Amino acid sequence: MPNHSRVTRRLGLKTALAASVALPLSSTALPPEPASARERPDRPLEVMSFNLRFASTAEPHSWASRRPVTRRLLRREQPHVIGTQEGLHQQLRDIEADLGPSYDWIGTGRAGGSRDEFMAVLYDTRRLAPLEYDHFWLSDMPYTIASNTWGSAHLRMVTWVRFRDLRAGGREFYVLNTHLDNASQYARERAAALIAERVAGLARSLPVIVTGDFNVAAHGNPVYGTLLGAGLVDTWDAAAGRGEPYGTFHGYGPLVPDGARIDWVLTTPGATVHRASVNTFSLDGRYPSDHLPVQASLTPG
Repeated sequence: MPNHSRVTRRLGLKTALAASVALPLSSTALPPEPASARERPDRPLEVMSFNLRFASTAEPHSWASRRPVTRRLLRREQPHVIGTQEGLHQQLRDIEADLGPSYDWIGTGRAGGSRDEFMAVLYDTRRLAPLEYDHFWLSDMPYTIASNTWGSAHLRMVTWVRFRDLRAGGREFYVLNTHLDNASQYARERAAALIAERVAGLARSLPVIVTGDFNVAAHGNPVYGTLLGAGLVDTWDAAAGRGEPYGTFHGYGPLVPDGARIDWVLTTPGATVHRASVNTFSLDGRYPSDHLPVQASLTPG
Protein backbone atom coordinates (compact mmCIF):
# COMPACT_ATOMS: atom_id res chain seq x y z
CA MET A 1 0.00 0.00 0.00
CA PRO A 2 1.39 3.44 -0.88
CA ASN A 3 2.52 5.64 1.98
CA HIS A 4 -0.15 8.30 1.51
CA SER A 5 0.84 10.44 4.48
CA ARG A 6 4.31 10.85 3.00
CA VAL A 7 2.85 11.74 -0.37
CA THR A 8 0.49 14.25 1.17
CA ARG A 9 3.34 16.03 2.92
CA ARG A 10 5.47 15.91 -0.21
CA LEU A 11 2.81 17.59 -2.34
CA GLY A 12 1.52 19.87 0.39
CA LEU A 13 -2.07 18.81 -0.28
CA LYS A 14 -4.93 19.80 2.03
CA THR A 15 -8.22 17.98 2.57
CA ALA A 16 -10.83 17.78 5.27
CA LEU A 17 -11.04 14.03 4.79
CA ALA A 18 -7.37 13.09 4.75
CA ALA A 19 -7.45 11.75 8.28
CA SER A 20 -10.68 9.79 7.89
CA VAL A 21 -10.48 8.33 4.39
CA ALA A 22 -8.06 5.47 4.09
CA LEU A 23 -6.98 5.96 0.49
CA PRO A 24 -7.43 9.57 -0.59
CA LEU A 25 -4.40 9.68 -2.85
CA SER A 26 -2.57 7.21 -5.02
CA SER A 27 1.10 7.63 -5.87
CA THR A 28 3.77 5.90 -7.86
CA ALA A 29 6.35 7.58 -5.57
CA LEU A 30 8.43 8.35 -8.65
CA PRO A 31 9.53 11.79 -9.85
CA PRO A 32 7.83 13.19 -12.93
CA GLU A 33 9.45 12.43 -16.24
CA PRO A 34 11.02 15.34 -18.12
CA ALA A 35 8.58 17.13 -20.36
CA SER A 36 8.68 15.83 -23.89
CA ALA A 37 8.69 17.95 -27.02
CA ARG A 38 4.96 17.36 -27.37
CA GLU A 39 4.40 19.36 -24.16
CA ARG A 40 5.03 22.73 -25.69
CA PRO A 41 3.67 25.62 -23.59
CA ASP A 42 0.86 26.43 -26.01
CA ARG A 43 -0.42 22.87 -26.37
CA PRO A 44 -4.09 22.65 -25.32
CA LEU A 45 -5.11 20.74 -22.25
CA GLU A 46 -6.44 17.32 -23.22
CA VAL A 47 -9.36 16.31 -20.98
CA MET A 48 -11.24 13.01 -20.94
CA SER A 49 -14.30 11.80 -19.05
CA PHE A 50 -14.41 8.00 -19.00
CA ASN A 51 -16.86 5.65 -17.31
CA LEU A 52 -14.58 2.62 -17.03
CA ARG A 53 -17.28 0.06 -16.20
CA PHE A 54 -16.31 -1.61 -12.95
CA ALA A 55 -13.87 -4.52 -13.04
CA SER A 56 -16.23 -7.46 -13.37
CA THR A 57 -14.99 -11.02 -13.91
CA ALA A 58 -18.05 -11.91 -16.00
CA GLU A 59 -17.33 -12.72 -19.62
CA PRO A 60 -17.34 -11.68 -22.36
CA HIS A 61 -16.67 -8.20 -20.94
CA SER A 62 -14.47 -8.95 -17.94
CA TRP A 63 -11.83 -6.45 -16.89
CA ALA A 64 -9.14 -8.97 -17.87
CA SER A 65 -10.53 -8.91 -21.42
CA ARG A 66 -11.04 -5.13 -21.54
CA ARG A 67 -7.82 -4.04 -19.86
CA PRO A 68 -5.62 -4.40 -22.99
CA VAL A 69 -8.12 -2.30 -24.98
CA THR A 70 -8.19 0.38 -22.28
CA ARG A 71 -4.39 0.38 -22.17
CA ARG A 72 -4.14 0.85 -25.95
CA LEU A 73 -6.76 3.62 -25.92
CA LEU A 74 -5.18 5.64 -23.11
CA ARG A 75 -1.63 5.24 -24.37
CA ARG A 76 -2.77 6.43 -27.78
CA GLU A 77 -4.70 9.44 -26.51
CA GLN A 78 -2.45 10.41 -23.55
CA PRO A 79 -4.93 12.81 -21.94
CA HIS A 80 -3.54 15.25 -19.43
CA VAL A 81 -6.45 14.67 -17.06
CA ILE A 82 -9.03 11.88 -16.95
CA GLY A 83 -12.14 11.99 -14.81
CA THR A 84 -13.13 8.34 -14.30
CA GLN A 85 -16.31 6.76 -13.03
CA GLU A 86 -16.98 3.25 -11.66
CA GLY A 87 -13.31 2.29 -11.35
CA LEU A 88 -12.48 -0.09 -8.51
CA HIS A 89 -9.26 0.29 -6.55
CA GLN A 90 -7.26 -2.49 -8.21
CA GLN A 91 -8.64 -1.51 -11.61
CA LEU A 92 -7.27 1.99 -11.12
CA ARG A 93 -3.95 0.57 -10.01
CA ASP A 94 -3.90 -1.48 -13.22
CA ILE A 95 -4.54 1.63 -15.31
CA GLU A 96 -1.85 3.52 -13.41
CA ALA A 97 0.63 0.73 -14.17
CA ASP A 98 -0.41 0.59 -17.82
CA LEU A 99 -0.03 4.34 -18.31
CA GLY A 100 3.45 4.31 -16.78
CA PRO A 101 5.33 6.40 -14.21
CA SER A 102 4.34 9.79 -15.60
CA TYR A 103 0.72 9.32 -14.46
CA ASP A 104 -0.74 9.48 -10.97
CA TRP A 105 -4.27 9.64 -9.55
CA ILE A 106 -6.38 10.99 -6.73
CA GLY A 107 -9.53 9.41 -5.38
CA THR A 108 -11.31 7.47 -2.65
CA GLY A 109 -14.00 4.81 -2.72
CA ARG A 110 -17.51 6.14 -2.45
CA ALA A 111 -18.07 3.91 0.60
CA GLY A 112 -14.80 5.16 2.12
CA GLY A 113 -11.21 3.99 1.71
CA SER A 114 -10.77 1.36 -0.98
CA ARG A 115 -14.36 0.17 -0.81
CA ASP A 116 -16.78 0.46 -3.74
CA GLU A 117 -16.32 2.57 -6.87
CA PHE A 118 -14.06 5.62 -7.19
CA MET A 119 -14.57 8.96 -8.93
CA ALA A 120 -10.82 9.09 -9.49
CA VAL A 121 -8.95 11.85 -11.31
CA LEU A 122 -5.90 10.63 -13.22
CA TYR A 123 -3.35 13.16 -14.42
CA ASP A 124 -0.10 13.46 -16.35
CA THR A 125 2.56 14.62 -13.91
CA ARG A 126 4.65 16.01 -16.77
CA ARG A 127 1.94 18.60 -17.34
CA LEU A 128 -0.01 18.96 -14.08
CA ALA A 129 0.78 19.24 -10.37
CA PRO A 130 -2.05 18.85 -7.80
CA LEU A 131 -2.14 21.59 -5.18
CA GLU A 132 -5.28 20.75 -3.23
CA TYR A 133 -8.07 18.19 -3.31
CA ASP A 134 -11.15 17.05 -1.47
CA HIS A 135 -14.22 14.82 -1.80
CA PHE A 136 -17.87 15.36 -1.01
CA TRP A 137 -20.92 13.12 -1.15
CA LEU A 138 -24.06 14.00 -3.06
CA SER A 139 -26.43 14.21 -0.12
CA ASP A 140 -27.65 16.62 2.55
CA MET A 141 -24.51 15.66 4.51
CA PRO A 142 -21.82 16.10 1.86
CA TYR A 143 -18.87 15.68 4.21
CA THR A 144 -20.24 12.53 5.84
CA ILE A 145 -18.56 9.60 4.13
CA ALA A 146 -20.99 7.27 2.32
CA SER A 147 -24.00 9.49 3.09
CA ASN A 148 -27.11 9.04 0.92
CA THR A 149 -30.16 11.13 1.82
CA TRP A 150 -31.85 11.66 -1.57
CA GLY A 151 -32.83 8.10 -2.40
CA SER A 152 -30.02 7.36 -4.85
CA ALA A 153 -29.81 3.74 -5.92
CA HIS A 154 -26.07 3.90 -5.21
CA LEU A 155 -23.75 6.12 -3.20
CA ARG A 156 -22.75 9.17 -5.24
CA MET A 157 -19.90 11.62 -4.74
CA VAL A 158 -17.53 14.19 -6.24
CA THR A 159 -13.74 14.26 -6.20
CA TRP A 160 -12.16 17.62 -6.97
CA VAL A 161 -8.56 18.72 -7.49
CA ARG A 162 -6.91 22.11 -7.92
CA PHE A 163 -4.08 21.76 -10.42
CA ARG A 164 -1.14 23.88 -11.53
CA ASP A 165 -0.38 23.64 -15.25
CA LEU A 166 3.38 23.21 -15.48
CA ARG A 167 3.45 24.04 -19.18
CA ALA A 168 1.26 27.15 -19.16
CA GLY A 169 3.05 29.58 -16.91
CA GLY A 170 1.80 27.93 -13.73
CA ARG A 171 -1.86 28.63 -14.51
CA GLU A 172 -4.20 27.00 -11.98
CA PHE A 173 -7.62 25.44 -12.49
CA TYR A 174 -10.04 23.06 -10.80
CA VAL A 175 -11.32 19.68 -11.96
CA LEU A 176 -14.49 18.20 -10.45
CA ASN A 177 -15.41 14.64 -11.35
CA THR A 178 -18.70 12.89 -10.59
CA HIS A 179 -21.22 10.18 -11.47
CA LEU A 180 -24.90 10.98 -10.93
CA ASP A 181 -27.46 8.38 -10.00
CA ASN A 182 -28.81 6.01 -12.63
CA ALA A 183 -32.28 5.58 -11.07
CA SER A 184 -33.53 8.70 -9.28
CA GLN A 185 -34.24 11.90 -11.16
CA TYR A 186 -34.86 13.64 -7.84
CA ALA A 187 -31.40 12.62 -6.63
CA ARG A 188 -29.83 13.78 -9.88
CA GLU A 189 -31.49 17.18 -9.65
CA ARG A 190 -30.42 17.65 -6.03
CA ALA A 191 -26.91 16.54 -6.94
CA ALA A 192 -26.70 19.00 -9.82
CA ALA A 193 -27.79 21.83 -7.52
CA LEU A 194 -25.14 20.89 -4.94
CA ILE A 195 -22.41 20.70 -7.58
CA ALA A 196 -23.47 24.09 -8.93
CA GLU A 197 -23.31 25.51 -5.41
CA ARG A 198 -19.84 24.09 -4.83
CA VAL A 199 -18.56 25.36 -8.16
CA ALA A 200 -19.77 28.83 -7.19
CA GLY A 201 -17.88 28.52 -3.91
CA LEU A 202 -14.50 27.85 -5.52
CA ALA A 203 -12.00 30.62 -6.21
CA ARG A 204 -13.76 32.75 -8.80
CA SER A 205 -10.51 33.73 -10.47
CA LEU A 206 -9.75 30.11 -11.47
CA PRO A 207 -11.30 28.14 -14.32
CA VAL A 208 -13.29 25.00 -13.50
CA ILE A 209 -13.65 21.80 -15.52
CA VAL A 210 -16.40 19.32 -14.64
CA THR A 211 -16.26 15.74 -15.93
CA GLY A 212 -18.81 13.03 -15.34
CA ASP A 213 -21.41 10.49 -16.25
CA PHE A 214 -24.61 12.39 -15.60
CA ASN A 215 -27.02 9.61 -16.61
CA VAL A 216 -29.25 12.02 -18.53
CA ALA A 217 -29.02 13.35 -22.05
CA ALA A 218 -27.53 16.77 -22.66
CA HIS A 219 -30.14 19.37 -23.67
CA GLY A 220 -32.99 17.19 -22.48
CA ASN A 221 -33.11 17.28 -18.69
CA PRO A 222 -33.26 19.75 -15.78
CA VAL A 223 -29.90 18.42 -14.56
CA TYR A 224 -28.25 19.84 -17.66
CA GLY A 225 -30.17 23.10 -17.28
CA THR A 226 -29.09 23.49 -13.65
CA LEU A 227 -25.40 23.07 -14.42
CA LEU A 228 -25.46 25.38 -17.43
CA GLY A 229 -27.61 27.81 -15.48
CA ALA A 230 -24.81 27.92 -12.91
CA GLY A 231 -22.52 29.34 -15.58
CA LEU A 232 -20.92 26.18 -16.94
CA VAL A 233 -20.46 25.64 -20.67
CA ASP A 234 -20.80 22.34 -22.52
CA THR A 235 -17.50 21.81 -24.37
CA TRP A 236 -19.30 19.84 -27.08
CA ASP A 237 -21.39 22.87 -28.00
CA ALA A 238 -18.55 25.36 -27.54
CA ALA A 239 -15.97 23.46 -29.58
CA ALA A 240 -14.55 24.93 -32.77
CA GLY A 241 -14.46 21.40 -34.18
CA ARG A 242 -16.28 18.20 -33.28
CA GLY A 243 -16.01 14.53 -34.08
CA GLU A 244 -18.97 12.39 -35.10
CA PRO A 245 -21.77 12.38 -32.50
CA TYR A 246 -22.66 9.09 -30.83
CA GLY A 247 -24.64 8.05 -27.82
CA THR A 248 -22.04 7.69 -25.09
CA PHE A 249 -23.59 4.60 -23.47
CA HIS A 250 -23.70 1.61 -25.83
CA GLY A 251 -23.88 -1.32 -23.42
CA TYR A 252 -21.46 -3.28 -25.65
CA GLY A 253 -24.02 -3.16 -28.42
CA PRO A 254 -24.00 -1.30 -31.74
CA LEU A 255 -23.06 2.37 -31.53
CA VAL A 256 -25.89 4.88 -31.90
CA PRO A 257 -25.17 7.88 -34.15
CA ASP A 258 -26.72 11.05 -32.70
CA GLY A 259 -27.68 9.09 -29.58
CA ALA A 260 -27.98 10.41 -26.02
CA ARG A 261 -24.80 12.08 -24.82
CA ILE A 262 -24.91 11.34 -21.08
CA ASP A 263 -21.17 11.80 -20.42
CA TRP A 264 -20.03 15.43 -20.48
CA VAL A 265 -17.06 17.72 -20.11
CA LEU A 266 -18.19 21.12 -18.87
CA THR A 267 -16.13 24.21 -18.17
CA THR A 268 -16.49 27.77 -16.98
CA PRO A 269 -16.86 30.53 -19.60
CA GLY A 270 -13.69 31.91 -21.06
CA ALA A 271 -12.22 28.58 -22.07
CA THR A 272 -11.27 28.13 -25.70
CA VAL A 273 -12.49 24.70 -26.75
CA HIS A 274 -10.53 23.64 -29.80
CA ARG A 275 -12.14 20.24 -30.34
CA ALA A 276 -14.61 17.86 -28.71
CA SER A 277 -15.09 14.21 -29.55
CA VAL A 278 -16.71 10.93 -28.58
CA ASN A 279 -14.01 8.28 -28.79
CA THR A 280 -15.18 5.10 -30.55
CA PHE A 281 -11.91 3.17 -30.21
CA SER A 282 -12.19 -0.61 -30.18
CA LEU A 283 -9.72 -3.44 -30.67
CA ASP A 284 -10.71 -6.55 -32.61
CA GLY A 285 -14.35 -5.66 -32.02
CA ARG A 286 -13.94 -5.20 -28.25
CA TYR A 287 -14.64 -1.89 -26.52
CA PRO A 288 -12.82 -0.78 -23.37
CA SER A 289 -16.11 -0.08 -21.56
CA ASP A 290 -19.86 0.01 -22.01
CA HIS A 291 -19.46 3.80 -22.29
CA LEU A 292 -17.52 5.73 -24.92
CA PRO A 293 -15.00 8.19 -23.50
CA VAL A 294 -15.69 11.85 -24.25
CA GLN A 295 -12.80 14.26 -24.83
CA ALA A 296 -12.18 17.98 -25.06
CA SER A 297 -9.06 19.79 -26.19
CA LEU A 298 -9.19 23.18 -24.54
CA THR A 299 -7.31 26.16 -23.19
CA PRO A 300 -8.81 27.15 -19.82
CA GLY A 301 -9.87 30.78 -19.68
